[in-house]
Amino acid sequence: MKRMKSFLKLSLLGCLALVAMVAFCDSHISSYSAYSFDEISKVDRMKVGLVLGTSKYTAGGRENIFYRNRMDAAIDLYTSCKIEKIIVSGDNGTHAYNEPRMMFQDLVKAGIPAENIYLDYAGFRTLDSVVRAHKIFNQSSFLIISQSFHNERALFIARSKGIEASAFNARAVSFGLSPKTYVREKLARVKAVLDIYLLGTSPKFLGEKEVIS
Repeated sequence: MKRMKSFLKLSLLGCLALVAMVAFCDSHISSYSAYSFDEISKVDRMKVGLVLGTSKYTAGGRENIFYRNRMDAAIDLYTSCKIEKIIVSGDNGTHAYNEPRMMFQDLVKAGIPAENIYLDYAGFRTLDSVVRAHKIFNQSSFLIISQSFHNERALFIARSKGIEASAFNARAVSFGLSPKTYVREKLARVKAVLDIYLLGTSPKFLGEKEVIS
């Protein structure tokens, strides 16, 4: 009986510690919203916009609203002359799955010149996309484009690494339409804090620099 009580106490303490850690990481990363904007008129002109990738389609075959809203935001920023060049960064883990290529094609269809779009095929994670924009594309400051919750995490990574990034928030998607995304974000924030403060995680791939003209 004593062993059972001890086990339950330890389990409870472990759960409380986990909850506290999630809450701390969530609050800490949320504070980086100070560097993001909801209105295009408030965004300073910058040379480069970094669009963080996601799948164009959901598992059920429908268009991903997160993706569509990010594309719309990038197009609006470009046509409003807030950015001159665009890096599309995402996962290209297999020949059949290519986030940067899908984003490139849709931006070109919208009228953005192909020569003003740069593809980052090794943006496997947010950390990879942000650090590669700095180290591979040689940008010390840029505008991150994604939904607000994602931008906060990307800004935390960028600012923690000395990158003068800001962000524009694409239109939000309600929790009810994608609850898994929002739950997964809480865990991603814990991982981001561990990556930056404890693990010193680097991108999976770096490689040769690419010049943005």
